[in-house]
Amino acid sequence: MKRISALLLASVLSVGILAGCGAKKEETTTAPTPTKAALTTIKVGAVPVPHAEILKHIQPAAEKEGLKIEIVEFTDYVQPNLALADKQLDANYFQHVPYLNTFSADRKLSLASVGPVHLEPLGLYSTKVKSLAEIKEGAQIAIPDDPSNTGRSLVLLAQQGLIKLKDGVGVKATPADIVENPKKLKITLMNAEVLPRTLADTTASIINGNYYLEAEKTLKLNATVLARESAKENPYANIVAVRKGDEARPEIQKLVKLLQSDDVKKFIEQTYNGAVIPAF
Repeated sequence: MKRISALLLASVLSVGILAGCGAKKEETTTAPTPTKAALTTIKVGAVPVPHAEILKHIQPAAEKEGLKIEIVEFTDYVQPNLALADKQLDANYFQHVPYLNTFSADRKLSLASVGPVHLEPLGLYSTKVKSLAEIKEGAQIAIPDDPSNTGRSLVLLAQQGLIKLKDGVGVKATPADIVENPKKLKITLMNAEVLPRTLADTTASIINGNYYLEAEKTLKLNATVLARESAKENPYANIVAVRKGDEARPEIQKLVKLLQSDDVKKFIEQTYNGAVIPAF
């Protein structure tokens, strides 16, 4: 009887061992889950709103395609291009082509656009008046001081009948090109990023869309849009920029494809209420 019990126990133990071995073998044949270490990482410089927000929106889709987007945020229009030229970044996304070309020529940088994403129409904002007609003689108007946006701002003021510019100057205009200023407006040039914070000190200011949107969130700025730049045939779409020679890099092409997707177009249209417009 003891012998039979011993044989039965040995038989049960053998089955258990075999079952354990079988389970272990099955586990070792399971395919490993991909890790983030396998992703290709690119560093992209951007200003917080809307550029970094749009980049954050595409991060999940990018990782599914093997691309990790590391966003480096800047609060000015100078450092992103310098960092890109110095190879601290793989790309940046914050500027339009006229600004890129002017900046690159002035600093002797070799940078190029790889495609447009969105347009931020310049707006004339005010916390003091509700219409253009309320702007009085001698009113203080602030505009961006970088050359390309200075010209755009003056054209916007001219289109609203507030000033008149020399014939033919277009977006290359400077305050010296103002030939008529019937309301004797005091036009002041300021750093673009400062304009939202100083809006209360002016009658009205022309502010880049990204800086106004950021100020709405961080400063709770609530201003009236007196006028907005037309999007029709507007050459100032914000683009992805890279060092010349990097345009065809697969990860750069993948980034641009993601930014120019129907998903991003929908995100822009639903999020920014006309202050940002898809440009692809």
